[in-house]
Amino acid sequence: QVQLVESGGGLVQAGGSLTLSCAASGTSGSMFRFKTMAWYRQAPGKQRELVAHITFGSSTNYVDSVKGRFTISRDNAKNAVYLRMNSLKPEDTGVYYCNSVPSIFSWGQGTQVTVSS
Repeated sequence: QVQLVESGGGLVQAGGSLTLSCAASGTSGSMFRFKTMAWYRQAPGKQRELVAHITFGSSTNYVDSVKGRFTISRDNAKNAVYLRMNSLKPEDTGVYYCNSVPSIFSWGQGTQVTVSS
């Protein structure tokens, strides 16, 4: 059973930065290492959306609204995925989750990001 634990969220003013971390436990290295991993976001009253993903070879892709501001990275040795978020906007507010693409692991509790204007 793989468990995903997200951390690093918080309250920040517009223009600020945060770095989110996702730690995967209960998995062998191969389960995590060869999976495309992603950060998803669920804004209040909206469906969860994928905002960034990273392949096992570290190729990345981003939704247009975060391009140039967010950076996804991974450390396979630590079974971890990160999301560096710069120039945050109020519309970035939401609960952030990590999971694979497609999402085959059980969802963690996520980490709340609140950006004030």
